[in-house]
Amino acid sequence: MAARRVRPARGRDGIPDEPGRVPRDLPGGVELYHLRPDGGILLADRDGSRELGPEREFLRFIDDGQFAHYLVGDAATSPERPSNATVKLGVVGPRSAFTPHAHGGEHFVLSLGHASCGLYDETRGRVADIPLMPGMLIRIPEMMPHSFANRGDSPLTILAANTGYGIDHEDYAITADEAERRAAAPGGSPSGGRTALAADLLTDYRALAAELRDIERAQRVHGIAATTVRERLAARLRRVAAALEADR
Repeated sequence: MAARRVRPARGRDGIPDEPGRVPRDLPGGVELYHLRPDGGILLADRDGSRELGPEREFLRFIDDGQFAHYLVGDAATSPERPSNATVKLGVVGPRSAFTPHAHGGEHFVLSLGHASCGLYDETRGRVADIPLMPGMLIRIPEMMPHSFANRGDSPLTILAANTGYGIDHEDYAITADEAERRAAAPGGSPSGGRTALAADLLTDYRALAAELRDIERAQRVHGIAATTVRERLAARLRRVAAALEADR
């Protein structure tokens, strides 16, 4: 079946509602994703194009109002049902942050907007807030407490990769509440330093819960950092550039 060729409708900020320049001879099974600077995600294949959104092809992503679309693996990925890693598109709501958590495997996040990542620095014993610009990718080691936030006023698209765990796995995102529950279980909080689940060693869940609570307190006290005037101007220029590049 030939690809549908219609003049694209104009969406937010004048950006066409389909990926620019979709080849007429796009092979079956090949997909093109357009991650727009306004937070929209457009998918094109040989049958046409459509916008991905929470109402279809998305899963809940840790918290209500956050969404994910898997590219590799699925929500049930685990060491017992491996796909080596999961790779997914995520949409983070405007001016929002994930509940602080830790993953059983290492974690990579590519931000396509203005974001920040609160991380617990175990060596220094404090929370570090790392600002992220469009195109920056952050690697977070396994079991490091963190919370990813959207500093902007529009939905933020991210590309997230986790080694070995899908959203449905109990060790995908361990929150402070869950760490405290595990600490209260018999044998749940050994003495000594916190260690990684991926190494099949015991984890000090009491220490993990305390670190996650520190990030929660930092979020309450400081809130989500705002974008600067220069960042907001850069975002507008990026949207203009995307509209120009997609126009035909």
